[in-house]
Amino acid sequence: MKLRILKALLKKEITLMQRNPLIPKIIIGMPLMVMLILPLVANLDVKDVNVAVVDNDHSSLSRRITADISASPFLTVIDVPLDHSGAIALVEKGDVDVILTVPPHFSRSLAICSGNASVDIEVNGVNATKGMLGGQYVSQSVLSTIKGWREENGVTEPTQPTGILYLYNPTLNFRNYMIPALMVVLLIIICGFLPALNLVSEKETGTIEAMNVTPVPRLLFVLSKLIPFWIVGMIVVTVGMLVGWIVYSLVPAGSIFLIYLAAILFSLVMSGLGVIIANRSASMLQSIFVMFAFIMVFQLMSGLFTPIGSMPGWARTITYAIPPRYFIEIMRAVYLKGAGFADLWFQFLTLVALAVLTLGLSALTYSKRS
Repeated sequence: MKLRILKALLKKEITLMQRNPLIPKIIIGMPLMVMLILPLVANLDVKDVNVAVVDNDHSSLSRRITADISASPFLTVIDVPLDHSGAIALVEKGDVDVILTVPPHFSRSLAICSGNASVDIEVNGVNATKGMLGGQYVSQSVLSTIKGWREENGVTEPTQPTGILYLYNPTLNFRNYMIPALMVVLLIIICGFLPALNLVSEKETGTIEAMNVTPVPRLLFVLSKLIPFWIVGMIVVTVGMLVGWIVYSLVPAGSIFLIYLAAILFSLVMSGLGVIIANRSASMLQSIFVMFAFIMVFQLMSGLFTPIGSMPGWARTITYAIPPRYFIEIMRAVYLKGAGFADLWFQFLTLVALAVLTLGLSALTYSKRS
């Protein structure tokens, strides 16, 4: 009997979703917009670093250093001013991010292995990220040029520091880091935001009152509201993975089963939260404001854009109560590291606990009384 009631309710919900002019567009447009546009816009890769070279050496080596910087895909030599004050003027105008100063007799000092042979690199720290990485790019370019020059001229090279090997993301492509985590945005919207709006809209139109006077159990009623969005959420995750594979050539290094398991658990958490908000909202506008407040906190404190490790201690403690944190950690670990369940058991168990908590509260807070 209960199964028959659930089937009837699900049929009604699917029909309403098909007739709604907005929901089908969101279902189709959201994954395409998030997976195609956000990786291009929300990108912390530093490119087009503008460099001014103050060449006080005027040697073949200093000219080679300038040419190698110009050849870099990340660096652009804007100008070669005559003196340091001219370079500073370019920085003050915002035209230059890094100043490289080659001192007089630099190549001669290198040839005799003088300890004073060094260049000066000054960085515009207004944009801290661009300045820090831009300074490193210039430094690496100069070191590479000097190493080649030493080998060609038979100059003894001092001991170099140990080389760096980048694991899991050898190209340091920021898209590989962001794309797995961006699926969290899709599930928050599809499985959290839309079910809340769906329930509140029935409150405003009064159609939920007709359901309240029927003997339909509240659990079946809530399930009939959530199951269609759970299914849509899995379809959206599938589309997101396909876009990542076709457009960005990014495929999971680990098990796809773990990705779907994490997506299912996170969908349960977000749908439970959406129902709780809908149960306590008197209007659609109120539920929208509350959901947006949660979404902002989730995006800022889940590690989506900024590392959790760089947050203050009190903020890191709060992130343990942020559900997207665990989903993002699972997605990045499975996609980039090929991690298994044994590596991610804590994240999965936490999502299970949060799903039980939010779904339980959503059932308790829903009342069939007007």
